[in-house]
Amino acid sequence: MTNSGRATQATAYWTTGREHGELRDEALPAPGPGEALVRTLYSGISKGTEIVVHTGSVPPRVAEEMRAPHQEGTFPSPVKFGYLSVGVVEEGPESWAGQTVFCLNPHQDRYVISTDALTRIPDGVPARRAVLTGTVETAVNALWEAGPRLGDRIAVVGAGLVGGMVATLLRTLPLGRLQLIDVDPERRHLADRLGVEFAHPDDALADCDIVFHCSASQEGLERSLQLAGDEGEIIEMSWYANHKVTLPLGEDFHARRLSIRASQVGVVARARRHRRTTEERLELAVSLLKDPVFDAFLTGASPFSELPEVIQNLADGTLEALCHVIEYPQSARDKAAPTQTDPQK
Repeated sequence: MTNSGRATQATAYWTTGREHGELRDEALPAPGPGEALVRTLYSGISKGTEIVVHTGSVPPRVAEEMRAPHQEGTFPSPVKFGYLSVGVVEEGPESWAGQTVFCLNPHQDRYVISTDALTRIPDGVPARRAVLTGTVETAVNALWEAGPRLGDRIAVVGAGLVGGMVATLLRTLPLGRLQLIDVDPERRHLADRLGVEFAHPDDALADCDIVFHCSASQEGLERSLQLAGDEGEIIEMSWYANHKVTLPLGEDFHARRLSIRASQVGVVARARRHRRTTEERLELAVSLLKDPVFDAFLTGASPFSELPEVIQNLADGTLEALCHVIEYPQSARDKAAPTQTDPQK
């Protein structure tokens, strides 16, 4: 076990009020038995969820259920939130020393954590791409929830990060039809990079066996009900937070005996819950990232020092991104390795 026995300093991002965040310094203890000190290389901003936190929109009724695995503080604030972190083990058990790892940890440049919370990043998965592990895990869980079958006709409504991830995984299955649907015509470029058919909601094909709804909008869910075939199923992946949604349940939903089922990554989908652990689900997710197509979701980068400004720019719409990557000072040497071109440059 490598262990210097000394405390070290760390800096973390905290949401300190509605639409306000800041970087705060803190002391870290030396790692104890079964723990590791991780130096962060990259973290990813999960835009939908993190903007909900940034704007203080987490409903009190589900505040405990919506906690991130290693969150500190409580909603609405102050809270240390985030869950897409990639780093290198600097101290800890010898079997972990020097390992590049993924962790569902907030935005922080160094942290001490149990090795049970770490997922090794396999060869062939670049550290930068590995920040997507948590979102791929969400998509894997949704597919386990829905159980698509041979020849199915499937629509994914909402071509953001989560919807795009779902479509990326579905494209490898022997489906009868797959469409990625969005009101923004610019999302066609993402669909083209993924090798998936794109459609505007008005042009999308109906009579689907399964519809994955990922747009977090009332209009998107309404259209999902129309696209599902008789007795079809809508897998609802959007988190509306404190926004209320009104649906025309007297139309397609009731007359055609449709089902709406929530998919949320907090627990393993029921269809696999007794045979897969959350650790196994994460290991599967990170292994899928060997496919370079996932680089299409990395749509910008900023240094850790600018994170408070970046979060606000994402919230007010002055910065557009699927997954915006935060680079930590120690990751500069990793930039020397060849990387994929930023698709927005």
